Amino acid sequence: MLQNFNKMRRSATSLFRSLGSRKFSSTAASASHDQIVAAVLFERLPVVIPKIDPIVYAFQEFSLRWGQQYRRKYPDEVLGKGEARGKGDYHIDYVPAPRITEADKINDQKSLKRALDRRLYLLLYGSTFGAPSKKPVWHFPEKVYENEDTMRLCAESALKSILGGLDHTYFVGNAPFAHMTIGPTENSPDSPMLQED
Repeated sequence: MLQNFNKMRRSATSLFRSLGSRKFSSTAASASHDQIVAAVLFERLPVVIPKIDPIVYAFQEFSLRWGQQYRRKYPDEVLGKGEARGKGDYHIDYVPAPRITEADKINDQKSLKRALDRRLYLLLYGSTFGAPSKKPVWHFPEKVYENEDTMRLCAESALKSILGGLDHTYFVGNAPFAHMTIGPTENSPDSPMLQED
């Protein structure tokens, strides 16, 4: 038991030593050339259920008919009572909304009233922070971390600067779900390079 404890202590000590040699971003690091940028992945979920694939639809039809062969038979008096409506019952005729909208027909890429059965992501066209050439590219909303209390507040302010408000938005968590480190290459000190942690 004591040997296992000593082994764990040695491995923890070596872990902390290796962590101590790594560079972590902090507010002090942002004063130098290193800066933290928060980018927001903003998503609109599907509004309608996607169309069923023809193969899946054929299987569901087969499964329904197969089940009807072996189902229990009830007398018509029992089944008829459930279908009969009482006098004066309120009834609404359901008319489904169209899946293809006007925005789909004219291919309006800026409208949220299109592609109702798919997920949509907010992308901006312009120059991004830290890009070596200021060529415009498609990117997520982003903001340089300055003096916000948390990264979530930084991400919220990045999205709020684009949308104007956050009334109909929901942030999934408080911590970032991904990160990447960008550093200069040997050829050009200004060109970004993806580094693994």
